[in-house]
Amino acid sequence: VQLQASGGGLVQAGGSLRLSCAASGSIFHINAMGWYRQAPGKKRELVATITRGGSTNYADSMKGRFTISRDNAKNTVALQMNSLKAEDTAVYYCTDLRGTWGQGTQVTVSS
Repeated sequence: VQLQASGGGLVQAGGSLRLSCAASGSIFHINAMGWYRQAPGKKRELVATITRGGSTNYADSMKGRFTISRDNAKNTVALQMNSLKAEDTAVYYCTDLRGTWGQGTQVTVSS
């Protein structure tokens, strides 16, 4: 399966963005999907994951601000990001946690 991320952009601090990841095939059989991000000069880090059954896991700094969701019928995974901060600026990647990555979408938060 190939993954295509979209929805990034420039937003002011405190604003919101919704990222979407579209898979080229069915994700129903994929146990867990997730989002990672990589800021300039930093390592790629976990943002959130979601299992096929809907169980979610978030990095501590995203809890309460970000929400990951998944639509197995539409083969999409979304990341709703609220109360954005300048430190959320990064390229965001979706992944099937099995080695397949989307191309990344840039999120820039101005302070």
